[in-house]
Amino acid sequence: MSQSVTVNLQAQGRRLRIEADSHHRDFVPLWLRERSPDDATRDPYTGQRLVEAAELPLDLTIETADVADGQLRLRFSDGHLTTFELADLLDEQVGDAPRELWDAAGAPHPEADFATALDDNSALLAMLDALHRYGFVIVSGVPSNEDGMQPLIDRIGPLRRTNWGGIADVKSVANAYDLTMTQRGLEPHTDNPYRDPIPGYIWLHCLTNAAEGGDSTLADGFMAARLLRQRDPSAYACLTRVTPSFRYCDADTYLESEGPLIELDSRNEPVRVRYSNRTEGVPALPAEELEAYYAARKAFYQLITGDELTLNLKLDPGQMLIIDNYRLLHGRSAFQLAGGVRHMRQGYVDRDTTTSRRRVLRQRLDTHPATGETA
Repeated sequence: MSQSVTVNLQAQGRRLRIEADSHHRDFVPLWLRERSPDDATRDPYTGQRLVEAAELPLDLTIETADVADGQLRLRFSDGHLTTFELADLLDEQVGDAPRELWDAAGAPHPEADFATALDDNSALLAMLDALHRYGFVIVSGVPSNEDGMQPLIDRIGPLRRTNWGGIADVKSVANAYDLTMTQRGLEPHTDNPYRDPIPGYIWLHCLTNAAEGGDSTLADGFMAARLLRQRDPSAYACLTRVTPSFRYCDADTYLESEGPLIELDSRNEPVRVRYSNRTEGVPALPAEELEAYYAARKAFYQLITGDELTLNLKLDPGQMLIIDNYRLLHGRSAFQLAGGVRHMRQGYVDRDTTTSRRRVLRQRLDTHPATGETA
């Protein structure tokens, strides 16, 4: 570590303060003790904790704290000795790249090449970083066979199977089981919000797109949430509070889940948006709450369908659009078959496996997520 670091025990060892370059962080002994990186506390192979954290003494203190060569050596009142890397405690390790929210005027155009991402780990990491940062990426050069996306999915994690199978058709058919399988336009929406968990990423592969119309649309739901919070805080609060249900039923399937249109994380920041006019059902809430919800939902709808946030795309054969289904809302314009066929293939990959693959690749390649430069 290049910065100057000092440590001080305070409150008779009940607090440890680490100061570095005019900043400081305070730690309590139990937090440090249960996270001790030594082999007596954590299994060296799995990294999982061996001690029962709930059985550690609540009056635990730190008796000594010494710094040398970028490491912090601690002795606790229960006699345990351990050593931390100071960089870990000061959050100097590189984490995920920050997400970049966008509107139509400043929309990015992240691209990747199928064959390159398939064969080169650096290219695959760049693709996954772009997907995390912007919420979508356009992949070119996808094989023209119906399961052409499968080899690249296999590089990341298992294909999510649903009641429709694995990789499924998206095209107009008679007696459609879902409005996706018609020629009508689709409002911006979340795919499958009635599942638990909701599929994390949508993979949409274009086989043919000669029909008149059928353009894909994208809107950044996190940007919509930000704008709603700025322009109408009460509407924003309502959409984080009310939890409608979402349901899909057919002769063999009954799926239902619930959640707010804007779901927040522990820092009160949007972590997921849901919108599905076709499958939503609002509970019979008190009249005033329902009126507030309907007004808030309309305000959100106007944002995600307006020109300010809508990005229009026309996929060519051999292109594939990968979409963050927790963040982006996607739709399409209506199409006519007089000009030709519109045939897409669609699959899902879960969020945990995608995130895991991205983080493991970064560890192996030791690159900075914002710049791509080797550390």
